Amino acid sequence: MSKEDYDIVIGLEVHSELSTKTKIFCSCPTEFGGEPNTHCCPVCMAMPGALPVLNKKVVEYAIKAGIATNCTIAKESKNDRKNYFYPDLPKSYQISQFDMPLCTNGFVEIETENGPKKIRLVRIHIEEDAGKLNHDEYGRGSLVDLNRAGVPLIEIVSEPDISSASEAEAYLKKLKSILEYIEVSDCKMQEGSLRADVNVSVKKKGTDELGTRTEMKNMNSFRSIVRAIEYESERQIEVLENGGIITQETLRWDDVSGKTFSMRDKEDAQDYRYFPEPDLAMIRISDEYVQKISKTLPEMPEKRKARYIEELGLPEYDANILTSSKHLSDLFERANNVCNNPKAVSNWIMSDIIKILNEEGIEADKLPFSAEQLGKLINLIDKKTISTSIAKTVLEEMTVNPKDPEEIIKEKGLIQISDEGAIKEIVLKILEENPQSIADYKAGRDRALGFLVGQAMKQTKGKANPQMLNTMFLEELKK
Repeated sequence: MSKEDYDIVIGLEVHSELSTKTKIFCSCPTEFGGEPNTHCCPVCMAMPGALPVLNKKVVEYAIKAGIATNCTIAKESKNDRKNYFYPDLPKSYQISQFDMPLCTNGFVEIETENGPKKIRLVRIHIEEDAGKLNHDEYGRGSLVDLNRAGVPLIEIVSEPDISSASEAEAYLKKLKSILEYIEVSDCKMQEGSLRADVNVSVKKKGTDELGTRTEMKNMNSFRSIVRAIEYESERQIEVLENGGIITQETLRWDDVSGKTFSMRDKEDAQDYRYFPEPDLAMIRISDEYVQKISKTLPEMPEKRKARYIEELGLPEYDANILTSSKHLSDLFERANNVCNNPKAVSNWIMSDIIKILNEEGIEADKLPFSAEQLGKLINLIDKKTISTSIAKTVLEEMTVNPKDPEEIIKEKGLIQISDEGAIKEIVLKILEENPQSIADYKAGRDRALGFLVGQAMKQTKGKANPQMLNTMFLEELKK
């Protein structure tokens, strides 16, 4: 048998840090960074007698995420103690939720090669993050930093509805987009704000019984998750084909070797000895409170995408990319408010802007220039103050020196030449210098016109109005 004879079954447990100003059970700041153990207090350091107080904003943000992912919001919910020992967990238990989570039975719809597909959600619950271990590279020991201990998380648990690495990537990107749109998490994967535990199993096609699953924990890169799923599914198939047995275990993904390695046996719920958190009261949610939160939700990606296609006339491809990221979509919205030219804004974002983002490794909200400045740049092209080629030069300057485009144009003398007399003079000069191109054009070689226009643009350093050049060259060539 080959891997085509097996189905891959994937479930994801996504942890997202919430963008509250303070931690889940105390008033310590949640901001990333800071000197080790400076964002701590007796509560998040688990000092004897220190008692937790639930941050109401955490509940609000979790409900927001639940509504945005089509979940049912529980009228009654509670916190539980999840018991396990690890050096960066000072209480030796984590306050989480077990049998009464805040949100249940939702779904996220993704696009696949076979059309739309709903990935069902089992639950969304709130919990506290653990601290962090800083390991000495020479193996002399580890130091504990508790700045992250108590930072609020939501855990979003999917059903095993995902059937491939590409579907897992699409689901994670959609989830990230939703959380960004509703502004409950910054989703900075490089800072650990969004990470996933990946459960993978395989089964023979045509059978309903699920295979034994393995889990890869705390993965915070789309690329690594895709590679890990592909490797682990192939490894499991190879083991089964050779008559082996898959062990339920927790694995570590090594990005350098591209392989998984065993860490420990996979824990089940009974291993954590859950019991209700005695120091926190039951969470009771009214219908009015849920409705109030629901009204604060912004326009979601799907609605925004439909508006871009139906009202602004953008192609579906453009709309998909623009709405895939809230930061990108907000850039488009604000720039278009300035220039009212949606297709031009989309073209600039899809080409030059995305290129800058990829080269710099940043999100659209970290661009050195503003959306309004991009809109002004497009206005200058529409008014024929500058050509598109000059605009690209101005955009490059804006990434280094984020001034208004008008200032850059004045400073560098980049205003487009649109004077008929000046253009005519340039055209006659280029024709005089290129008699062979005239002969080529008259012989039916239309590319000669493009060459002549290019020479004129080169001589004027891109300042000549290209439309006027085309018109005047044609007039002269037809004489």
